[in-house]
Amino acid sequence: MSAQAYTLERSVALSAVTRASSLTSRVFASLVSKSDPSSASVTKSDASPVTVGDYAAQAVVNIVLGAYFPDDPIVGEEDAAHLRKPESETLKRQVVQLVNEALALEEKEVVAQKKSWGDGPVSDEQVLAALDRGNHQGGNKGRMWALDPIDGTKGFLRGGQYAVCLGFLVDGEVQVGVMGCPNLPLDPKDGLPKEGDAASNSRSDLGVAFIAVRGQGASQRSLSSSGKEQSISMRQLTSSGLEDASFCESVEAGHSSHGTNKRIAELLGITKESVRMDSQAKYASVSRGDGDIYLRLPVGDGSYQEKIWDHASGSLLVHEAGGIVSDCRGKPLEFGQGRTLKLNRGVIAAPKGVHAEVIRAVGKALEEEGRGHL
Repeated sequence: MSAQAYTLERSVALSAVTRASSLTSRVFASLVSKSDPSSASVTKSDASPVTVGDYAAQAVVNIVLGAYFPDDPIVGEEDAAHLRKPESETLKRQVVQLVNEALALEEKEVVAQKKSWGDGPVSDEQVLAALDRGNHQGGNKGRMWALDPIDGTKGFLRGGQYAVCLGFLVDGEVQVGVMGCPNLPLDPKDGLPKEGDAASNSRSDLGVAFIAVRGQGASQRSLSSSGKEQSISMRQLTSSGLEDASFCESVEAGHSSHGTNKRIAELLGITKESVRMDSQAKYASVSRGDGDIYLRLPVGDGSYQEKIWDHASGSLLVHEAGGIVSDCRGKPLEFGQGRTLKLNRGVIAAPKGVHAEVIRAVGKALEEEGRGHL
């Protein structure tokens, strides 16, 4: 692929994610850390908290994408149904204000074909319409975007790890992935912040944008400026060096089987404690060598279908950083099947040299549990 492929898509995605990441940080500082988190959230039928930040971040990204690529469909996590209810008027006003503040930020990322969002602030209806652009049902033909405006909402509400995740797909294959991680340090040697550091502003080194384009590698840069990008890569392990490896897994036991992960570690000879964090920040972490293996194994009967917006940008980031991402049987993730990865079960990301061995250990652990059919 040409080194110039998808240059505009990359730049626009970076601009959109940077704006949305700045917005979510402001939401945390002003609405979450200083009050009862329930005042900034509602509860959906699946019991996951949805903050004002989710709505505002999705609207910002969709408005930016719409200005440059008005015909591109978007598969997004949120829609405007709740905000259209009369009892949500206060929440809607917060969202519209945040959207306009984010769109007013000085443009630094997009260097060509600069667009405008219109004359003056965007209206309530423009924001609601932008949110509803995320209702595309996906598929394996043509261009589309996959967006999770705040991946890891519970981490966000705790002041922990979360990510703004945007992937660009063509014919069901991810071509561009951009991820904003406002609470990750630019230099992993500085260590992960304690939950709550974001509220106290005690860490000035936090905030990273991760960028990947298929065939062009992976990089990171500070979210707070348009500073120089740094190339990143996974630690390339071999089967004889797995004792130095570490897992990166979900905080929530309901998202991945911690007990199964522990058995897999035993089979692989891994003794280090797992690093647990919310969101696709796990993909970012292993892509630059903070951790080595990301496990998100099926829980229960394995009927849950992973959403494409939860894995599109992160999977490309790991691929371009020298890893392999598959389901628990070693099958590639199929993003062209709709809004979910319905043909896949679980997700495993590992360096190329040990991916096959990890898959074998996963299979053995699942067999021992009587879940070998997953």
